[in-house]
Amino acid sequence: MTTEQPLIALDDVSKSFTLHLRGGLELAVVSDVSLAVAAGECVVLGGPSGAGKSSILKMIYGNYRADRGRILVRDGAEVVDVASAEPRRILALRRDVMGYVSQFLRVIPRVATLDIVANAARESGIGQQEAMERARRLLSLLNVPERLWQLPPSTFSGGEQQRVNIARGLAADRPVLLLDEPTASLDAKNRAVVVDLIHEKKRAGTAILGIFHDEDVREAVADRIEDVTRFASSRAA
Repeated sequence: MTTEQPLIALDDVSKSFTLHLRGGLELAVVSDVSLAVAAGECVVLGGPSGAGKSSILKMIYGNYRADRGRILVRDGAEVVDVASAEPRRILALRRDVMGYVSQFLRVIPRVATLDIVANAARESGIGQQEAMERARRLLSLLNVPERLWQLPPSTFSGGEQQRVNIARGLAADRPVLLLDEPTASLDAKNRAVVVDLIHEKKRAGTAILGIFHDEDVREAVADRIEDVTRFASSRAA
């Protein structure tokens, strides 16, 4: 791990949910989360299902608001606190700084698979020709048949959709990458491809924070594993 300022830093972050259908019962998720991820480092969140791993990623991405603490993401010379940032600043971070890959692809109707992946690259400032070249390379590496590239992924199998989702998430040049079980529905061959692509991103200086269901993938990519159970709150349910 480098001594330079991390690209992601969480400082005493806590999150709970209010269960309105249960009389306003408060469900604590995580408490006092503090961790950092440097450029070129892959930190993996460990712990059992329900420990709050995905909630941590969603707070960094701005899908969930933290109840307390700071979530610092470096955008060039500026450090932005996602926990208190305005929505338009968070959207700018998503466009320029943070990539996110989950288990699920939000399918865009009637848009060709090749265009979905290339558009993700263009959104980060990559030119049209290079974006198309990246899209073709990633789809080929992830074993999405070329005959499918001009079809919308809504017609694909779950595994094919997930490979498109990974290609889209990795197509852009963003300094921060959040991975929420991206290999969960993949076979061994495609999991190995994803491992290679993650190492490629690390060599390029990307700070990666991820969750991996597969132990072999986790061990292959992790520079450090942060056990989320040490941040567990006393649960209401």
